[in-house]
Amino acid sequence: MEVLAPSNLADCDKAYHTALLASDVALHMIVHGHGREGCGFPSPPNLPRRADSFGCLLSSFPARTLSSRRLRSNRFDASRLFGIYCSEIIRQENQGVRMNTIRKREELGHNVVRCVVDAPLVATHRKPGQFVIIRVTDHGERIPLTIADANPEMGTISLIVQSVGKTTREMAMLKPGNAIHDIVGPLGRPTHIQRFGTVLCVGGGIGIAPLYPIAKGMKEARNRVITVLGARTHDLLILEDDMRNVSDELIVTTDDGSYGTKGLVTDAIRSLVSDGNHIDQAVVIGPPLMMKFTSLLTKELGIPTMASLNPIMIDGTGMCGGCRVTVGGEIKFACVDGPEFDAHEVDWDSMIRRLGTYRTAEQVAADRYDHECRVGLDAGESR
Repeated sequence: MEVLAPSNLADCDKAYHTALLASDVALHMIVHGHGREGCGFPSPPNLPRRADSFGCLLSSFPARTLSSRRLRSNRFDASRLFGIYCSEIIRQENQGVRMNTIRKREELGHNVVRCVVDAPLVATHRKPGQFVIIRVTDHGERIPLTIADANPEMGTISLIVQSVGKTTREMAMLKPGNAIHDIVGPLGRPTHIQRFGTVLCVGGGIGIAPLYPIAKGMKEARNRVITVLGARTHDLLILEDDMRNVSDELIVTTDDGSYGTKGLVTDAIRSLVSDGNHIDQAVVIGPPLMMKFTSLLTKELGIPTMASLNPIMIDGTGMCGGCRVTVGGEIKFACVDGPEFDAHEVDWDSMIRRLGTYRTAEQVAADRYDHECRVGLDAGESR
């Protein structure tokens, strides 16, 4: 199921007043899914076919319109909202809309896969910086993935995933012809793109994937784009050619010196400025520690900087509060207020601490999944 998130409050209010509440079913379905791998809960049992995607329809409404308080303070007519959901399924199937089928799978690097997926509604409406929330299977958890690219004419979006936990490993194993169970989006605020002058795009590791559509958008806005990519080693570097195609200048650094310049992205940034490059705007996406120290440097150099954050995320609409971050001393929700914020205002230490909250549970889930896969392979070989 592909669900298009309403793009404005008028659409949301219309859907809200038409549906009038689905607290008993939908709240259970939204809350009982976790945005960190291995910590998800299944949807309620004994529901009609595809009813387990029903929560995705409700959760596509922005939080300011369909808040958890509204959900709990009224008695929604769940059947009417479920009817809207079923009508959308029937409409898509009657029109021959393809349901989240993977059209192409490409290995970009060590444990990193790019999937081109049928999602015509999202492909038409997405903008740089936005993301989707997916469930790989009907009993899977919900995880956010940035829309790395889109082709509205073909009706496809590109999702890049690194196998680090149970759900991302499940997705990385999908082949062309397989389907993702459901996709909700586009979510989040688009990147603010304008003609700044010279824009510095800094990406580290898997963060290069969400950086690509932003760099592309900045280039299309007639900015001079300087890109700095960092990885621990050459094998972990992704999208170099893609980034080169949208950059006026590309610099690659690796921690071990196996490719490009040995050192950190901060070393490359300092060298750029020392060489007389004036930078009007910077965008940084990557591991939290890399973003933290890059933002400290750009603050020292007086370069305005945006950072795209990747906190724990559950519903993607601001209802759960799981993605809360502190920015400028205020609590913000990355899913609806971001995911991009002024990097110089982010409380990096608190965000980094929160990212480790479920690390043990994530590892347990990943180990269990690996064990089940090995058992399945052994059983298949014994036959």
